Amino acid sequence: MLARRFVAPLMLLLALCIGGAVTAQLETADRGILPIDSSGTLEVTGIHVDVGGADATSARYGGWRIAQREGFKKLWAQAHHLPMSQAPNLPDSTLDDIVASINVEREQIGPNRYIADLGLLFDRARAAPFLGVEAGVVQRSVPMLLIPVTITAGTATSVELKNAWQRAWAQYRTSQSPIDYVRVSGMGVDPVLVNAAQINRPGRGWWRNLMDLYGSADILVAEVQLQRLYPGGPARAQFIARHGPDNEIVGGFTLTAANSDGVPRMMAEGVRRMDELFSNALAAGMLVRDPSLDLPPPPVLPELLVEKPLETPKNVANAFQVQISSGGDVNVYNFAMAHLRTIGGIESATPQQINPGGTSYVLVGYRGSAAQLAAALASRGWVTETAGTVVRMRSSGAKPPALPAPPPPQPQPQPAPQPAAQQPPASNQVSGAGE
Repeated sequence: MLARRFVAPLMLLLALCIGGAVTAQLETADRGILPIDSSGTLEVTGIHVDVGGADATSARYGGWRIAQREGFKKLWAQAHHLPMSQAPNLPDSTLDDIVASINVEREQIGPNRYIADLGLLFDRARAAPFLGVEAGVVQRSVPMLLIPVTITAGTATSVELKNAWQRAWAQYRTSQSPIDYVRVSGMGVDPVLVNAAQINRPGRGWWRNLMDLYGSADILVAEVQLQRLYPGGPARAQFIARHGPDNEIVGGFTLTAANSDGVPRMMAEGVRRMDELFSNALAAGMLVRDPSLDLPPPPVLPELLVEKPLETPKNVANAFQVQISSGGDVNVYNFAMAHLRTIGGIESATPQQINPGGTSYVLVGYRGSAAQLAAALASRGWVTETAGTVVRMRSSGAKPPALPAPPPPQPQPQPAPQPAAQQPPASNQVSGAGE
């Protein structure tokens, strides 16, 4: 009994601890990376410069000038699918106007030398007239929900915690990609809905709810399996691009990093190459939405049989109660029954209660209304009254009304006259008599 008294408090304490742990996990600050909005810019990366100068500042400034020129040519070549040698040469003043920013990917600054890998962001609206395209518009796919998954040290995570793979996708500028990515930030309920376990869930109902919530029409899974030789040492990553709720493999590749400092750059390169895999698969017609993600058609309901309304038969006999007041004269009752059986339209006259000394009751089947029955009886000399389905009749005098005369006999049809028989000639008879 003493042990049972502590069961309920222990269960309550355990529930509070679990609830607190879940709340703490959702409220942790170690998650959530907002994707960069690149809708107003055009990006070019991987511009390598190696420039010398009088001093470090001059060399760096000269390297950025060269990067702007090479970056525009590369952007023009990508837009027109032509070699960079055919791109126009723009003056530096124009390039300064259309370049929004310069991103340093890697740089080495010396006393009179500058070596760097740079990326450039061009203002979409300002660069469009020089590119010869309408604001760099590209044909996009349907919205696709992107789920980045990192597998390292035997643990698979997506956006539950901040990681280099999610950060690389958040910093990737998708405005020039033909894939319309729907990227999650990892805030709010994202860790609960979009997690590493979700990609192995076969149920289509949950996938439909997830896509409806994030406004997507299909699913892409970007998976990376990261292996380290030792903490802080060389790293090897295997990237696998998947599509659809069944994890169909689109392609894959492997990249390496010399140390932990090179992991972010390796992840950024992995995002760029994986975007190429998805783009090539889209062009080849491989990224087709799984038909099982569509809502199933509603069940076919059996056809309802429409019952035709029953036609009311015409000339149906109505039932009325006829009350005969005989006044103590049995002949009145007999004459009344005779009249009831001879009036046209009456199909039956069944006595219910015979009382020659008072009122007799007769059930009458009549093809018509009570008023019509009363009028027919009144035409025979009876005094009638109606009350609903009851017709009262009595004689107007001491004697009952006379019976109606029988109908006249129908004339019999006359037979058609028969033709007369032919007589023999008279000359033969006279000749015989003379002889």
